[in-house]
Amino acid sequence: MEDPRAESEPLLSRARGGGGRDCPAGSASCRPGAVSWRDLRFDQAAVFIEDAIQYRSINHRMDVRSMWLYRLYYSNACQWILSFTIFLILFLAFIESPSSLTSTADVRYRSAPWDPPCGLTEGLEVLCLLVFVADVSVKSYLVGWAQFRTNPWLLAYLVVLVVSLTDWIVSLSLLCQEPLRVRRLLRPFFLMQNSSMMKKTLKCIRSSLPEMASVLLLLALHLCVFTMSGMLLFTGEKGDGQDRERLIYFRNLPEALTSLLVLLTTANNPDVMIPAYSKNRAYAIFFIVFTLIGSLFLMNLLTAIIYNQFRGYLMKSFQTSLFRRRLGARAAYEVLSSMTAEGEAHPREVGVRPRDFLQVLQRVQLDGSHKQAVVEKVRSYGGDLLSAGEFQKLFNEFDKRVIKEPPPRPEYPSPFLRRAQTVFSHRYFDYLGNFIALGNLVSISVFLVIDADVLPEDRDDFVLGILNCVFILYYLLELLLKVFALGLPGYLAHSSNVFDGLLTVVLLVLEISTLAVYRFPHPGWKPEMLGLLSLWDMARLVNTLIVVRFLRIIPSLKLMAVVASTILDLIRNMRAFGGILVVVYYVFAILGISLFRGVIVAPGNGSLSPDNSSAPCGSFEQLEYWPNNFDDFAAALITLWNVMVVNNWQVFLDAYRRYSGPWSKIYFVLWWLVSSVIWVNLFLALILENFLHKWDRRSHLQSLVGDPDSTYQMSAELLFREVLEEPTEDELMEKLSHHPHLRLCR
Repeated sequence: MEDPRAESEPLLSRARGGGGRDCPAGSASCRPGAVSWRDLRFDQAAVFIEDAIQYRSINHRMDVRSMWLYRLYYSNACQWILSFTIFLILFLAFIESPSSLTSTADVRYRSAPWDPPCGLTEGLEVLCLLVFVADVSVKSYLVGWAQFRTNPWLLAYLVVLVVSLTDWIVSLSLLCQEPLRVRRLLRPFFLMQNSSMMKKTLKCIRSSLPEMASVLLLLALHLCVFTMSGMLLFTGEKGDGQDRERLIYFRNLPEALTSLLVLLTTANNPDVMIPAYSKNRAYAIFFIVFTLIGSLFLMNLLTAIIYNQFRGYLMKSFQTSLFRRRLGARAAYEVLSSMTAEGEAHPREVGVRPRDFLQVLQRVQLDGSHKQAVVEKVRSYGGDLLSAGEFQKLFNEFDKRVIKEPPPRPEYPSPFLRRAQTVFSHRYFDYLGNFIALGNLVSISVFLVIDADVLPEDRDDFVLGILNCVFILYYLLELLLKVFALGLPGYLAHSSNVFDGLLTVVLLVLEISTLAVYRFPHPGWKPEMLGLLSLWDMARLVNTLIVVRFLRIIPSLKLMAVVASTILDLIRNMRAFGGILVVVYYVFAILGISLFRGVIVAPGNGSLSPDNSSAPCGSFEQLEYWPNNFDDFAAALITLWNVMVVNNWQVFLDAYRRYSGPWSKIYFVLWWLVSSVIWVNLFLALILENFLHKWDRRSHLQSLVGDPDSTYQMSAELLFREVLEEPTEDELMEKLSHHPHLRLCR
């Protein structure tokens, strides 16, 4: 049973010189502990190491029961349950009323959506909310009441849960007929609070807003000046040719402001200029100057400011992450070094016994490859005590991408087989395979060009069918020869071989299925459709997979491989940015449903919408943009995406102005600012940072010569590692001395 005083007694009980709190001579709290205390310290050191690896805060309870709960909470199973719960509560927006379970979003052809019975989605929702209640309860207990009161995220978590549960009760009391569900707007919070990287990104965005606001204010001034100038310049006498420009784009102040705002994104260029330019070519100067100042100078200046400010604030966040890692490592070091005096060797020296660290490492939740790399690093120090600096360097091994040794190749007794093994394992054999794949791709392209104007039922697929059979047989032969040369374990050890082999097997199965159903190719090979897919559909599927298989060429080209690795690193590091995008999409989609649901109505049947034949050219109706509506969650997401791309977004502004009122422009302009201006520029900042790091000459040369440092994983924290400042020992010890649940006794 746990000692009830364990939380209040000093954690580190060996009296040592130096800074920190002194221990009274003969104090019971400073005497070496028993076996249970030794196990407790091992567990505490293991938890500190896990905190350091994951960049987590160490300000949590450190008694036996709390550490068990803490490690259970951060176990893969509990975190998977929490992640699935977050996914489920966000996914409810697709199935709850208004449901997105229809084959199309087009209001002209959409069938009546499924309306879930009251209590179905609400039952799933309350289960999710109960999981979040348990989550915030565990977090609050682990950090303690004093930390909970000062943590804004935990306080906000509690408030969001209270509001959500209250709104859920109101919803059931009204039999799910309430006009607005406030809790739907709060659901993205559960995603944000569960990601420390998203919290950092959100904090950086908030800190960068003042600098963004200064440029946005300048943009607003730019728009106002040119709007007033345009109103004065293009207001002609009645019957004058200039009247066309005024009536179309400058008939009133809101329309003029909207026209120039859209022109700022170049979405309606040169449409807005043509009427005036047709009258007098000198009017082009007005629009050219407006575009030069707004689009080329101010918008790009905004990009530069966002990149500069965001990078600065993001570095501060990563500085905090680095401090957390060093602090967790130092806490583990202090726990383990306090046990050195209990042994017989080195009673007066300060350090960590390697065998103690190896024992702790066995308790750490870590993948086997990294654990083995750290064990080998520790053993390289021999039996000497690990100093604080050496202990900190061990944590660099956790950032390295472990390169596994390929399995040994099979040994053949025959000299002929050994020579064949050398040939088929050589890189030139890979080059031959790439050349054959290129030839296959060229043959498919030629037939696509030849048959571009021929209907599928009139095509003769004899030649292409024969070529596909030949190429697929070569791919199968290549697979078998590589397995012969490398052995099956060696073949599967390379991801490129797994990619090739999987697609080759799928292609072989499809080709055998095609031949079994439609027989062997012959001239005039145009059989009737049999089974699920026609011959043309089978051929298209096979050719699509062949085109995908051609991506195997990427690792063979060094420059292309660097670009591909940059893209993969971006995908790994984009979870926080993608999460922020999910949040803003979710919130704006729910708001859009509340504001514009049912606004877009199909033409006919008494609708105010004109049919396609009578609609003005370039309008929402004439372009048949009917699926772009806010009648359900999925349709709202696609509509927001189309507006974010800003191509033809003036069509949406005009349509929703006519159907719901001029105030609707505020919604779409706000969405443009949040998505296209702020988020896209933040995304560009991350791309630039990753790209510059990857293409730095020194890093590039190191990767080519196989420098050991090139094995580091390119995480978001490591992007800025070279410019971050290492915390001093005094800073670490000062922070440890103020730990709310840990007292250093030195």
